Amino acid sequence: MPNFFTLTQFDFHQRLTETPGISLVCFTAAGCGSCRQMRQALQGLHASRPALSVFEVDAQHEPGLVREFDVFHLPSLFLYRAGEYHRPLEAEPLPDRLAAALDAALALPALDPP
Repeated sequence: MPNFFTLTQFDFHQRLTETPGISLVCFTAAGCGSCRQMRQALQGLHASRPALSVFEVDAQHEPGLVREFDVFHLPSLFLYRAGEYHRPLEAEPLPDRLAAALDAALALPALDPP
C-alpha cells in the first residue's frame, strides 16, 4: 500500500498517538482477497483525502493486536482522531462508501478503546 504505514505491536500505540488528524488502521492478511479490495479502496480514499493517515497491521504476524481489537474478520478498520481511538469503521471496499462511512463515524462521539 503506497503511502501507507505498517504497524507492529512494538510501535502501534506510540505511532498512532503521535499522528495528528484522522487515521485509519486496517487489519489485513496476505492472500486475503477482501483485503486486496480494501487496500485498493483505501488508496482511492487516500488520493481524495491526502491528509488522511492510513496504517496496516498484518493480522497473521500480530496476534496480540488482533486479540486486543477483537478482530474476527478481515479486513477490519479502526478510526483514530488526533491520535486517540475513535471507533471501528465498517464500509464496503469502495472509496465513496469509505468516505461516507468515515464522515458518519467522525460525526459520532468517540468510544472507549478496546
